[in-house]
Amino acid sequence: MEISEKLDRFFSEEHIFKSAVSQLRSLILESGLEETYKWSFPTYTLENKNIVAIGKFKNHFAVWFFNGSLLKDPYGVLENAQEGKTKAMRHWKFYTKEEIDIKRIKKYIAEAVENHKKGIEIAPVRKKRMTMVVLPELLQTALNKNPDTKKAFDSLSQAKQRDYGTYVEEAKMEKTKISRLAKILPMILEGKGLNDQYR
Repeated sequence: MEISEKLDRFFSEEHIFKSAVSQLRSLILESGLEETYKWSFPTYTLENKNIVAIGKFKNHFAVWFFNGSLLKDPYGVLENAQEGKTKAMRHWKFYTKEEIDIKRIKKYIAEAVENHKKGIEIAPVRKKRMTMVVLPELLQTALNKNPDTKKAFDSLSQAKQRDYGTYVEEAKMEKTKISRLAKILPMILEGKGLNDQYR
């Protein structure tokens, strides 16, 4: 599907925030940014660099600023897009169309554009490559008990192995760890990665 078709579908489909996101679109396009479509959302760029994007969800809609942590945020409206995972991205959530403050939004967009023109940005930090994958005991025990699953696991890339290990390890309760383990073992046996559907 062409980018223009994806954009048309995003803005024309029936949704509780249909007119609100269209209003945001108009505001952003007035700034002279180029409209494209990435990660299932309308994204606005300058010199091929992502500046802002629009998202719509069940209970809210939002404007994302890719280097939002560098904005002054005088009204205290920006939130970390994914606490603990994103350093630069911030979003401004809205729950009704009436919350859209045209002057304020334009001010934030103008600052984001100006920062880009000045070369002010947060450079992505490359994670150091880990050479060895350390698995949680629960997963290691399950693999040791099932040679076919272990063989399938060993044939996965280190990144996919690490994803599975982290998925089990990050569960806070033991019963959640066990239920996660039960979910992933068949996926491992099929040679799938935990996040293959998002890659």
